[in-house]
Amino acid sequence: MPKLSSRVLRMQASPIRKFAPLADDAKSKGKKIYYLNIGQPDIHTPEIFYKAISEFRDHVLKYSESQGIPELISSFIKYYKKWGIELNKNEIIITNGGSEAVLFALMAITDYGDNVLIPEPFYTNYNGFSQAAGINIKPFLTYAKQGFHLPSEEEIEKHVDDRTKAILLSNPGNPTGVVYSKEELNRIANIAKKHDLYVISDEVYREFVYDGLEYTSFMHLKDMNNRVILVDSISKRYSACGARIGLVASKNHELMENILKLCQSRLCVPIIEQIGAAKLVDTPDEYFIEIKKEYQRRRDVVYSALKEMPGVICEKPTGAFYMIAKLPVKSAEDFVEWLLTDYSMDNETVMLAPAEGFYATQGLGKDEVRISYCLNTEDLKKAMNIIKNGLLEYRKLKE
Repeated sequence: MPKLSSRVLRMQASPIRKFAPLADDAKSKGKKIYYLNIGQPDIHTPEIFYKAISEFRDHVLKYSESQGIPELISSFIKYYKKWGIELNKNEIIITNGGSEAVLFALMAITDYGDNVLIPEPFYTNYNGFSQAAGINIKPFLTYAKQGFHLPSEEEIEKHVDDRTKAILLSNPGNPTGVVYSKEELNRIANIAKKHDLYVISDEVYREFVYDGLEYTSFMHLKDMNNRVILVDSISKRYSACGARIGLVASKNHELMENILKLCQSRLCVPIIEQIGAAKLVDTPDEYFIEIKKEYQRRRDVVYSALKEMPGVICEKPTGAFYMIAKLPVKSAEDFVEWLLTDYSMDNETVMLAPAEGFYATQGLGKDEVRISYCLNTEDLKKAMNIIKNGLLEYRKLKE
């Protein structure tokens, strides 16, 4: 029988979606599932997106430009100005979600066998993208007791070698919810300049910063212009995950010209979604004010409930809509599976994401889960109660 590639065999299955078949089976048996495993907001997508699509008419649904349609690029330029980021039309490329932006950025700056530094735990798909590109992740650890903030410059620098090409991080962080300070960004910038590295900055959760904290983008660091590769997406801030509209942006024109080659090989991003996304820049500011308040309420519900659960350890996140929780179990993966296959309260149960897949270092995250608080507060309260009672029942069975 023909063999599969070592590249695809090396790739891990997504811990976020790994147990979807078990959840589907539970649903088929009449159970209600509270999905806390995935960052799928339940906030309504702005109506302006659908209105633009409904008004779109053309006799032929043609290919669009590989870079993206001019209207969408212009709308992103307008959006970034609100954040004090100045970009020109040749400094933005539209991608199939932020995922393609990360993959194309890695492919453009690394060769087979190179590596990128990433603070651990990290968004699990960074692992898959790196494996697909034929490169390696070199993690440096961050700790819950320190709010998952970055270690010292010296500690990070220990992980740099002659095959290191970039530092990749999300800010605010997925799965930790950390919001990096300007000082932390400068720490990364110093290392990048010293060792001639790129910085891939995934900023898709920019809108979700809580507790009065100030948000800083790597694009605000002017002496980093040729090193910063910005990754962004409409998925989270406009609750438009299914549209698959993202972007990669950089002041490094040589880099952008070469990323465009990768975009040309996949022809274009779907034009109808681009038409809708181009109008999202006109979403009223009140939309973001209200959803930020809502997510902060949701965070507080989940965090308060977890702190009351015996043996559970977690820190309050300050951004995005995720948190990592350490559970009083040996295998979080086994617990997550058990919740779906063997447990329910009033015929309801919960789906979580085992956190082991958010680490590259073997052995870490085995007793942790990532919790997404994208559901409304009433559903979150029910889900937390299921987890609380499920943990008590599970430990009785396993001890």
